[in-house]
Formats: sequence, C-alpha cells, structure tokens
Amino acid sequence: MAALLLQSYQAVWDRALFAGHAVAVALAVAAVSLAYGVWRARPARAVTRDLDRPRCRVEVVPGDLFEQADAHLVIGFTDVFDTDVGDGRIVQESSVQGQFLRRIYLGDVAGLDADLDEALAGTPFTTEGKTLGKRRRYPVGTIATLGEPDRLFFCVAYSEMGPSLVAQSSADKLWLSLSRLWSELHDRGQQRPLAMPVVGATLARVDALDREALLRLILLSFVAASRERLLTTRLRIVVRPGEFARLNRAELQAFLDSL
Repeated sequence: MAALLLQSYQAVWDRALFAGHAVAVALAVAAVSLAYGVWRARPARAVTRDLDRPRCRVEVVPGDLFEQADAHLVIGFTDVFDTDVGDGRIVQESSVQGQFLRRIYLGDVAGLDADLDEALAGTPFTTEGKTLGKRRRYPVGTIATLGEPDRLFFCVAYSEMGPSLVAQSSADKLWLSLSRLWSELHDRGQQRPLAMPVVGATLARVDALDREALLRLILLSFVAASRERLLTTRLRIVVRPGEFARLNRAELQAFLDSL
C-alpha cells in the first residue's frame, strides 16, 4: 500500500507547486500508509445478534474453542465415539476431538473412554465389524454429556464412521443432531453460555454444504429452537481466525438479522 501511495505521489509531483513542501507531503503519505496498516491489522469484527424472545445473545467469533472458559462446549463425534488418535487414521490430533482429548483429558484415552461409556450406559447400540477403533455404533444424534454442572461437554454423534474410517454426514443428520443437542442443553445446561465449533466443516464433513452454509444451518436451528424455550443466555460459535477471515461476514450478519 505504501509503495502504491508513493507511486501516486511521484506521478502527481510538481516541483513548482510543491516546492518547499516535500517533507510535509512525505509525512502525509507516511501517515496515510500507517493508518491503512492499522486498519488492516484491526481485530476481525464478530457477527452478533441479541434475541428478544427469549433474551439471548448469538455470536460468531474468531478464536480458540477450548479457551471459552465461561461456557459449556460442544464436541463433535462419530456414531462410534472413537477416541484413539494413534497414527491419525481414526482421530486426527488436530481435530476438535483430538484437541478435546489432549487439552481437557490431558491425553488420558482410558479416562475419556470410561466417561463416555458411563454417559452412554443404557443407550441402544449395534455392533458392526470394523478393522480399527470401536465397534459399538450408536444412533446419529446421540449425546454423551461429560463434565461437571458448571462446565459440561456435549459430545454429539452427528456423523457415521464407515468401514474405511471415513466419516460422513448430511444436512438431515446434522439437523437431527442439532435438535437433540438443543434438547440436552435445555435439560442440563442451566442456561449457561454454550460455545461450539462449526460442526460438519472438517473431517466429519457434510459435503453438500460449505462452511457458511453450515453456519446458517446451525444459526437457523438454534434460533428456531430458542423460539420455543430458553436454551442459553449466549450461543457462541467459535471459528478459527484464518477461517473466520474468509467468511462473508456481511452476508452472515444479514442472515442472522433476518431470523
């Protein structure tokens, strides 16, 4: 930007007109360049809306899901609730599941498995052959709620793990899973803030929808459910900063305002 401004300055430079003012003009160019740099470096603006009925704040923000210490968290899982990061074939360490294991359970796979088994006790399942990982398959939309009342972790099975270890979901499965999530949040969340990622956007993907379409689906589902009953005082959808910068936030804000 500075180079462009300097070229423009040189192109219009008139020694007769600006004689004696070169320093002032150069300082003005530098000031404009600095202002532009500050503008470019400003924090990305969140997408927000305050609902009136019921009173609830909805926001899409850049950040780290696991740094939302004031909120319950949503963790996406497949229908077999695999936890083994191992060589990355089943669960990748960089995924939300992998970070959940590392940052909340400090890498204790046995501890996480025990908590999941306790939360899923009594939930019907089928057993299917699978070369690696767990073999108990639960219905899509199953919620395993872990943690303590002041900070819960809603582990949502919104995708199906195939025999080839590829997770797949769909818009219908995601909508069902979100509906079950809102119901569990109402029953267990005590109206505390909820933070969640853009479920369906990465490895357990919904191929028919891009990230912005997934965001709209989540927002629509939440607002529709909130019209029936108060679920939480704040829903915070947390997007990684690099991905957040690529969102069309004006369109997303307009969509949220229309709900």
